[in-house]
Amino acid sequence: MAFFRAISLLGAVAYAAPPVDLASYALPFMGSTNGGNTFPGVSRPLGMVKLGPDLYTGSDSYSGYQPTGNFTGFSMLHESGTGGAPKYGVVSQMPAMGNITNPLADQSATRAAADEAEVGYYKASLGSGITVELAATDRAGLYRYKFPCTGARNIIVDVSHVLSSYRGMGLEQHYLGGGITVGKEGNQTKYYGYGSYDNGWNRAPKWSVYFCGYFDSEPTWKTFLGDGNNAGSGLAQYSDTPNVTSTARLGAIFTFKAKNVKSRVGVSFISTEQACQNVNEQIPAEAPLATVKQQTRDVWNSEVFSRITTTDTDTTKLQLLYSSLYHMHLIPTNKTGENPLWTSSEPYYDDIFTLWDLFRCTTPLFHILQPMHYEEYIRSLIDVWRNAGYMPDARSSFSNGATQGGSNADNVLADAYVKGLRGKINWDDGYAAMVKDAEVTPPNNNDPRDRSGSTKEGRGALPDWLAHGFITPTYGRSVSRAVEYAVNDFSLYQVAKALGRTSDADKYLARSHNWRNHWNPNATSLGFSGFLVPRNLTSFLPQDPLTCGGCYWGDYYYEALPWEYSFNAHHDIDALMALSGGPDRFVERLEAFFNHSLFNPGNEPSFTTPFLYNFAGRQDLSVLHSRSVAKQYYHPTPSGLPGNSDAGAMESWVLWVMLGLYPMTGQTTFLVGSPWFEDLTIDLGEGKKLRIKTMGGSEEAFYVQSLRVNGESWDKGWVSWEDVFAEGGEMEFVLGSQPVRWDTGERPPSPASEVGATASVGQVLGG
Repeated sequence: MAFFRAISLLGAVAYAAPPVDLASYALPFMGSTNGGNTFPGVSRPLGMVKLGPDLYTGSDSYSGYQPTGNFTGFSMLHESGTGGAPKYGVVSQMPAMGNITNPLADQSATRAAADEAEVGYYKASLGSGITVELAATDRAGLYRYKFPCTGARNIIVDVSHVLSSYRGMGLEQHYLGGGITVGKEGNQTKYYGYGSYDNGWNRAPKWSVYFCGYFDSEPTWKTFLGDGNNAGSGLAQYSDTPNVTSTARLGAIFTFKAKNVKSRVGVSFISTEQACQNVNEQIPAEAPLATVKQQTRDVWNSEVFSRITTTDTDTTKLQLLYSSLYHMHLIPTNKTGENPLWTSSEPYYDDIFTLWDLFRCTTPLFHILQPMHYEEYIRSLIDVWRNAGYMPDARSSFSNGATQGGSNADNVLADAYVKGLRGKINWDDGYAAMVKDAEVTPPNNNDPRDRSGSTKEGRGALPDWLAHGFITPTYGRSVSRAVEYAVNDFSLYQVAKALGRTSDADKYLARSHNWRNHWNPNATSLGFSGFLVPRNLTSFLPQDPLTCGGCYWGDYYYEALPWEYSFNAHHDIDALMALSGGPDRFVERLEAFFNHSLFNPGNEPSFTTPFLYNFAGRQDLSVLHSRSVAKQYYHPTPSGLPGNSDAGAMESWVLWVMLGLYPMTGQTTFLVGSPWFEDLTIDLGEGKKLRIKTMGGSEEAFYVQSLRVNGESWDKGWVSWEDVFAEGGEMEFVLGSQPVRWDTGERPPSPASEVGATASVGQVLGG
């Protein structure tokens, strides 16, 4: 059963809320400032509706929210934690006082007080004296307005309203046309219609959303049309015509005598009829806002927060834990039953921003916490390949787009497969989709950010990869793509091997070593030799490992330094350690990385680096650096993220640090860290649980002294999926204030390495 169908119906909810309201620890404003771009409005887990404010400051409002500026509307669809350019901000209502002579002119409102938010509820106080309260289900939203006692009371429905972009990069959204009809249904005023739009961060082609709204108080109304762009004033032409369709700016003004007005709105990507069905099923006319709010909290408690529980009472840690879980579950969006492009019995998930950001931390945790929905997610990725030609690395409004590096859906599928996820997944089709990524160059979509190859899907630099085993500067992001393509090919190796496709497995294992072709053993920095650098057909190019130039789409490296990418062959760590001079020298290199502040907490290529010490037998240093980063950069506050949330990627990273484990995607290995809590219980579903206990821990005593796994003394700095997740398990830590070399046993596996960590450079590179 699709997620939304199980949890959306008021009065028919088949779950029991946990006895403790864990939602009280989840702070929607965490990460909403300081570039975190999180969405603080109201939403159900993976819900299609994200109802919240849109604010204008002259800069991009990626999630709609800004801590300063003026309100321009309260709209039904948003993203959370995204960058690039805003997306959505559509199906909007905007309350306003007085006689509105031109609705296309600036109808913005100031703040009279700070916004308020908790799980399931949002409140804004406007300078006009109006208060707006919001609640939402999966596919419908509820507005409650309180107007001042005197003056004309209006609500503007602007079909042409979108979140604008001011970066000048050609990623701004456009309103392309729409329609609106106003009428009566019983004792309620009803409006319905659609809007069509394009562009945004994934450069999407035209898409449409349908809406259906009701007011509980009787208004007078008039529709309007106008010229001018989305942000301009334009001129409005009023009409009493109840049914209007136009490519001009379009909407309606509703004017009320009542001081208190409630509005229910449903959305659909299929039809206005389905939008009306969504709102009437999920928020009946008699439903009070308090009920919608409470049921949303119950869903979050039952479906998300209860997955990780503890008896620890430290409020700050609990707020960071549950706020991170909250923001990790806002997107992707479960749009099952709402895909207008093809008919399928498979689930459909959208608003994937982006697997480049998510495959290291977020999707492995999603698998553990939401196994049913994760299976649906995998099935959806494969179904996109069936019907659109390629699995997405990023996807929104039913279109692939914004592939920053490799074909990282391959990594997600491999991770699911090696951890035993089967269910209703057609793995023959899944593997075929991976092979398409690995063997067929996608058409160039001529993205102005990088015209050298496709940024929409697949591997745009595949011709060089197939012909040379490396990527020349003919293609943008040549070095960072090479590292990712190698990891992608390792993912194909993992699935091919498990499916018994021996020749394929041998081919892709060999290709997974091709990152080494970019390793220049003579490149030096900070006293160390050997780094990943750009190259042409015959030689390496000069490169300072401390700089990545613009670090953007057309450069050699994307969003990270050569130092960072030179630690990213996570499938081939033994070879990487050998190229670095062996395990001891590898540790020294890692120490230099942190001592020179090269770790970037806000960019994913740095995510795994603190944990790589485990491969060299220095688990204590993994704990020291991962905890230091988390304590410095993460807090349950509006500015509590080290930059863009990246759709929950940042939050999932700190969750793993708090749990005391870290996943190696595409492998069954989890590196051991140090838990932050006295005890943790992770609900794995089907009655299975992982219990984590600590003794002797404190803010100063966090080094592992000893570990028992499932009752047995443990001397390895890693556990496998089978040890603790497949059927559940128990981990018992003893913590102390001084580091102890307890991890003296077998080192974590390096499944793509045919050489040991102490091999010579010549043995690794074949020289």
